[in-house]
Amino acid sequence: MQTANVNLPITVTVRHEQVTDALRDHATKKIESLHLDYPRIIEAKVILDVQKNRHIAEIILFCANHITIEAHTEGKDMYVALDETIEKIARRMRKHKTRLMKKHRPHRNESIRHLEERFFTEEVLDHPEDSDIDPAPFIVHPENYSIRTMYKEDAIMQLELSDRPFVLYKSARRGVLTIVYRRKDGEYAAMDIKD
Repeated sequence: MQTANVNLPITVTVRHEQVTDALRDHATKKIESLHLDYPRIIEAKVILDVQKNRHIAEIILFCANHITIEAHTEGKDMYVALDETIEKIARRMRKHKTRLMKKHRPHRNESIRHLEERFFTEEVLDHPEDSDIDPAPFIVHPENYSIRTMYKEDAIMQLELSDRPFVLYKSARRGVLTIVYRRKDGEYAAMDIKD
């Protein structure tokens, strides 16, 4: 059982401002104080950003079994934003542990495996094609995304653990690329990517 995260590699990065030792120590102590036995944290990244009057704190935890838990918050003070982000991370870690414990309990015949997957055609999606001007999109934050093989239930769990709007994965049942995302009404939707 992991009771404290000691000797954990923690990277603290500050954008648009100089990092102070007090702020770095505060972030390190907060992450090391996460007393949870699952998932085991391998590495932590803390990104602190200052934009005018907004202080943004983002924490990314790389855990065992390829689990990535991330959260970010915004506040008027960097310490407050960092504390709120730690609370968010702790809630997500507890939620993940609870889901895994429920997953390994003896089940009644209630599972989401019996639910049908929903597929959307291009006619359903709204694409304005009458626009003559097509401006080049501005990429704010490019990032790499690894595609893993998993079940739909695991993809939904990953979606709830991260701030990302979608999860792209290779279906373990059918072997096709699938995107799972949360709709505006709170339900989940899945789209298959076909060649």
